[in-house]
Amino acid sequence: MGVKIICKNSRAHYDYFIEDKYECGVSLVGTEVKSLRQGKGKIDEAYVIIDSKGETWLQNATIPHYDFGNINNHPETRKRKLLLKREEIQAINKKMAMKGYSLIPLSMYFKDSLVKCEIALAKGKKLFDKRDTAAKKDVERKLRQGQFD
Repeated sequence: MGVKIICKNSRAHYDYFIEDKYECGVSLVGTEVKSLRQGKGKIDEAYVIIDSKGETWLQNATIPHYDFGNINNHPETRKRKLLLKREEIQAINKKMAMKGYSLIPLSMYFKDSLVKCEIALAKGKKLFDKRDTAAKKDVERKLRQGQFD
């Protein structure tokens, strides 16, 4: 079995400096898994919080209703528990105590029939950082295409 990517946060690398990445499980109900198997799901506007009990939660991630579900279908944007080890949560919490750090999801995927989420500890970019990143990408793209002599 391999890895099948369900959805990616396409703006994460544009809006943030990614520092540490973590892989975690996601606690889901049956109709959410079936909807994800159809390739649906969005984490572009999602974020991760750590509550006072030391549990991590994925907020604002959208998993649409399962097409063939009944009245017991899941709410689309409910908060979902992320499964991390206690030591990892404590390490993340220490780093998040520093100013400017956020915890964001990068991608959601199936790994050996389990739904996993890759989250990252990230620091927000300023506007001039975004311009620098875009300019560097343009130069690299032109070098690869051979437009510079």
